[in-house]
Amino acid sequence: MKKYLHTFVICAYKESVYLEECIESLLAQTVKSKIIMVTSTPSLFLDAMSRKYGIELFVNEGESGITQDWNFGLSHVSTKLATIAHQDDVYEPTYVEEFVKAIRHTKRPIIAFSDYGEIRNGEKTTDVSMLKIKRLMMLPLRLRFLKGSRFVRRRVLSMGDPICCPSVMFAMGNVEQPVFHNHFICCEDWEAWEKLSRQKGDFIYIAKPLMYHRIHEESTTTKTLEAGGRIEENYEMFRKFWPAPIAKLINKFYTKSEDSNEL
Repeated sequence: MKKYLHTFVICAYKESVYLEECIESLLAQTVKSKIIMVTSTPSLFLDAMSRKYGIELFVNEGESGITQDWNFGLSHVSTKLATIAHQDDVYEPTYVEEFVKAIRHTKRPIIAFSDYGEIRNGEKTTDVSMLKIKRLMMLPLRLRFLKGSRFVRRRVLSMGDPICCPSVMFAMGNVEQPVFHNHFICCEDWEAWEKLSRQKGDFIYIAKPLMYHRIHEESTTTKTLEAGGRIEENYEMFRKFWPAPIAKLINKFYTKSEDSNEL
């Protein structure tokens, strides 16, 4: 039996027409990983995808939801590294190779993450205003000697969340479980990064677009933004870093910038 260093955890929901494209991008990696799939909405469709590609499917029969499914998926990981792959997204063939190479050059990795692009109307693009802003926010983390600085990464996160959740690779032995709290509907990943930013260890940023996040009407990102509540959640996150007046000011501009996630 082959021993893997990394696991892709595909979080599948209902019957995504993009799921197969996601799976194929994971199978095309230059460094092979273990692939599992988790769901809280079991169906004949997911059973068929599981059988077709030989991917073990785990059904979350407990409390369901975004964070619950993410934590459920990570609880089934037996490798040292793991990535939560969203069913609509795709990964570049060298994603695992590049991440493993970067992680091996650090003593205590916590998470690694990369630049990313978006898929809009079937086309890949990195030319999106919000993505350009996030790249600027990430500039300090491009300096290798700052990857272990809690001060620097907290300053980055204090201006918003530039980390794309499905790009993140977790160093499972250095990350306290459960990673995510069932608290927000829009900022659940930002909340997790804030918690992890307090730990001793490294945040590793790879300044290459190694995955593409799909923006479409049925995507979780689009639905949560449409559902409202993001203004309050963003403000609550900014209050973890700033006094109320400054948090309100930053939130006003940050929330408006998120409109680029809507079609």
